[in-house]
Amino acid sequence: MAQTTPNHIQTVSGWAAHDSSGKITPFIFKRRENGINDVTIKILYCGICHTDLHQARNDWGITMYPIVPGHEITGLVMKVGSNVKNFSVGDRVGVGCLAATCLECDFCKESQENYCEDLQFTYNGVFWDGSITYGGYSKMLVADHRYVVRIPENLPMDSAAPLLCAGVTVFTPFRDHDLHKTPGKKIGVVGLGGLGHVAVKFGKAFGHHVTVISTSPSKEEEAKGHLGADDFIVSTDEQQMQRGKRSLDFILNTVSAKHCLGPLLELLKVNGTMVVVGAPDQPFTLPSFPLIFGKRAVKGSVIGGMEETREMMELCGKHNITCDIELTTPDKINQAFERVAKNDVRYRFVIDIASSPAVVVDDDQIYSSL
Repeated sequence: MAQTTPNHIQTVSGWAAHDSSGKITPFIFKRRENGINDVTIKILYCGICHTDLHQARNDWGITMYPIVPGHEITGLVMKVGSNVKNFSVGDRVGVGCLAATCLECDFCKESQENYCEDLQFTYNGVFWDGSITYGGYSKMLVADHRYVVRIPENLPMDSAAPLLCAGVTVFTPFRDHDLHKTPGKKIGVVGLGGLGHVAVKFGKAFGHHVTVISTSPSKEEEAKGHLGADDFIVSTDEQQMQRGKRSLDFILNTVSAKHCLGPLLELLKVNGTMVVVGAPDQPFTLPSFPLIFGKRAVKGSVIGGMEETREMMELCGKHNITCDIELTTPDKINQAFERVAKNDVRYRFVIDIASSPAVVVDDDQIYSSL
């Protein structure tokens, strides 16, 4: 494992954290030359995922410094390898969490690359050539074309960026339960944040009755008036929870804080399913009675495979679904991180990468051709 290998000959400007303080500063580094299976992408926008904050601060104890975060990337193709037939120079594209997988296991063959045991991420991973991967907080990216998707022409590149992580994370459970093509169900979305607000949009676009479940009564107007939710339940209100008992076919739980799943399970009908996509740093509380007396199931899900990601993007184009974002600039990433830590964003920060000039080194502006 190394920061670079001999084919890393392209000098790139970006932004990185160098220690567990998580402070992001300008960073000059090398990317590999465009290979036969690669596309070179001029990055226009990159979303800020809560994962970026955890990784920059080494909250999970796995960070390899320096780290260039970012896995919600949109941009333009600048170069294609000789084996690449599905992309051309100038195409609008996106890159999410995946950089490399084994390509040979059952999961890879079934387009479930996100469960490959050899999965490597877009940043803080180890690519096939042994180098550490650097993410989208940078001016350009070289990506294997098998992990790149098209961005529909009608979608803005900035508000489409978080779909590459947040979007596919909530879409995949819908797809797994055929909710993208069987309208008329009653579904619940727990938490109205970066994941939850997109889930509400999917639920309504797919023709379902959507109930938002939140600890914050103040979010009811946003859920109904802005996002189009049909109902709203305050999860700390026992009377509201009782009225909602056995009313939902499906629940998507996006909350990343420790909480008890029991009261939420009581909202499900018999045979209902809750899918958990939030990742608290402490275990859930899961009482047995709501499970066994309702024949209910609790499942987990993480991002999605490439087929799912492409299908999601096509449906987002069809239904004009994007994320609600706050645009920021590279010089304000640290301030954005602080607000993300406080859940003070509606609903996703996106960095306007293209707005920032390349870093000047030895009086030469690097990668100015992009």
